Amino acid sequence: MGIDLIESLKIIPAAVIGLTVHEFSHGYTAYKLGDDTAKKDGRLTLNPLKHIDWMGFFLIVIAGFGWAKPVIFNPDNLKHKHRDEILISIAGPFSNFLLAILFFVIARLLYFADFFQATKFGLETINVIMIWGVINFSLFIFNLIPLPPLDGSHLYLTFLKEIHPKLMMNIYKYGTLVLFAIIIAESQFKIEILHLSGIIGFFSKNIIQVLSFH
Repeated sequence: MGIDLIESLKIIPAAVIGLTVHEFSHGYTAYKLGDDTAKKDGRLTLNPLKHIDWMGFFLIVIAGFGWAKPVIFNPDNLKHKHRDEILISIAGPFSNFLLAILFFVIARLLYFADFFQATKFGLETINVIMIWGVINFSLFIFNLIPLPPLDGSHLYLTFLKEIHPKLMMNIYKYGTLVLFAIIIAESQFKIEILHLSGIIGFFSKNIIQVLSFH
């Protein structure tokens, strides 16, 4: 089961952009809500090297799903603790959703240009940008899964850590292993567990149709 080098080269720029903007959005949102931990850690930057987790990045290349280094924030610095933690958590996936829409719109606009319609290079460029849109939409959906360390888990862990901290720690510890196992099983053994490909394909197709991209 080898890696398709050409397909990987199409995915890598989208992964770098998507993961970087995702983590920057977490940090920036935390900063605007009163916590400067991300700023002190040097995470309020669009420099990819500050955000990329190489294992998570590698999984994106081979499986289409992965993660970056998590941005750390101090809940004690937040004015509205639970609400702000949730806002910080969803800021990352929401940024990927916006990036996906942006890439789909760019592809649609390029399609109007004669050069891009009439040449193989132009059509391939549009196709690559569409792939970038799908990758970022994948990051949006993937990160909403309620398993640690993904953002979807923070929607309930932020409450659970106060009422049952031991359970929260166990969920975080074993949830990460479960997530890793699911990614490997789906990508390498073609076992459908989360059915993410179908979900992502369905919504991406409908977004493209809304943009009248044929």
